[in-house]
Amino acid sequence: MTADGDTGTGDAVDTRSVGVAGHGSGDGHPADAERVARRDEAVRGAVEQGLLGPTAPLVGLLDVVGIRDSAAALRAAFDAVVPPGTPVLHAFAVKATPLVPVLRLLREAGIGAEVASPGELALARAAGVAPERIVLDSPAKTAAELRQALELGVAVNADSPQELGRLDELVRTVRTDSPLGIRVNPQTGAGAIQALSTATATSKFGVALRDEGAREWVVRACAERPWLTRLHAHSGSQGVPLSLMARGIAETYALAEEINRHLGRRQIDTIDIGGGLHVNFGSDVTTPTYAQYARLLAEAVPGLFDGRYGLVTEFGRSLLAKHGTLVARVEYAKSAGGRAVAVTHAGVQVAVRTVYAPASWPLRIAAYDAKGRPKEGPEVVQDVAGPACFAGDLLAEARALPLLEQGDHAAVLDTGAYYFAQHYAYNSLARPGVYGYAPGGDGGIRFAVVREPQSVQEIVAESGGARAGALTEL
Repeated sequence: MTADGDTGTGDAVDTRSVGVAGHGSGDGHPADAERVARRDEAVRGAVEQGLLGPTAPLVGLLDVVGIRDSAAALRAAFDAVVPPGTPVLHAFAVKATPLVPVLRLLREAGIGAEVASPGELALARAAGVAPERIVLDSPAKTAAELRQALELGVAVNADSPQELGRLDELVRTVRTDSPLGIRVNPQTGAGAIQALSTATATSKFGVALRDEGAREWVVRACAERPWLTRLHAHSGSQGVPLSLMARGIAETYALAEEINRHLGRRQIDTIDIGGGLHVNFGSDVTTPTYAQYARLLAEAVPGLFDGRYGLVTEFGRSLLAKHGTLVARVEYAKSAGGRAVAVTHAGVQVAVRTVYAPASWPLRIAAYDAKGRPKEGPEVVQDVAGPACFAGDLLAEARALPLLEQGDHAAVLDTGAYYFAQHYAYNSLARPGVYGYAPGGDGGIRFAVVREPQSVQEIVAESGGARAGALTEL
């Protein structure tokens, strides 16, 4: 961690500084060391049980115990700062890991779902998440999507005046129990990654509060619509410091207070604070924590935690990232220009952000031998390359690791969020199988299939295989 790292005051970890990944590196909480030990057991178990090998050279592994622990930590963090009886919904951002068994696991751990498309809503419903524990956010909701949400009783945050106009029409004809609100953009500024910063002056999300007349419009819109009972803001993401996130929530709280004062009643009764807690990709230490963020918010916006407002959160990356690992077999080991190169089966198809924007999305690599055991030995500066047919398909460049040799395994750490979700079908490379793991009663490791590996036949079918003659017949 750099001098700009998290100090408990809400400053962001500098995600550009990625240390060499050891096995059990860092001086974090004992739970972090336990997580690393489970990961080591899982990699070895995947090799021994045939989930990872010559015919299955890439797998995704999810730590079930770790996911449960994260869900419990999130709930405990906010329970510690809100009065008993305060309505609080923690809704997992489905886009981070859109896998039905993961959503079911989180549902059982008391976590709902935040969805941003008909597909994500269908996944949440398939996982058994109750409609009253689902929140629909998207800047491009169709009229049909809005109608479905209202009919189900899913909460909806309108992203624009035009969308609110569609809701005006629908609430006159659809009987609904859906909580309805407006998403606002406090325009508090960008973090280190511009593309992920949602509270900039020109962000496409929400009603821009500092634009001329916008704040007055929100107050008037609520006055004219007694069924608008929520405000929503999402000011955080990877690279956004906690202090900036808190500022965006403070602005949203102040607007809720203004609306309620103007109306002379507590119409806005819930504030959706979004998610966006950043992840430390530099070591195995979990920082910042939910407890740190909740305490910071309670200090920065005390009125939000006095029991007058219900809360909704929408965390994604921070719940899952550290509990997922992509493990790739080293197919070949070679050298170029005097540098060792390990050619693996994990590249741009599973780590598109890292490959195309490595400065913003560096990942740690851990070396395992052919039997799935942590690899020892002197560190050698080497590249860890993927299988795609372009030169930039690198997971790590000039990284010091124990020398990866043919048949070894490169584990790509902290990939439980987004890296299982954003498959990029470059070279028609298959989606890997995903397996959950947990300690077994006999001291070993147990696995459960979360998603089957994609077959070649499925790739052909997705690519119009059943319509091979469609164009020649025109």
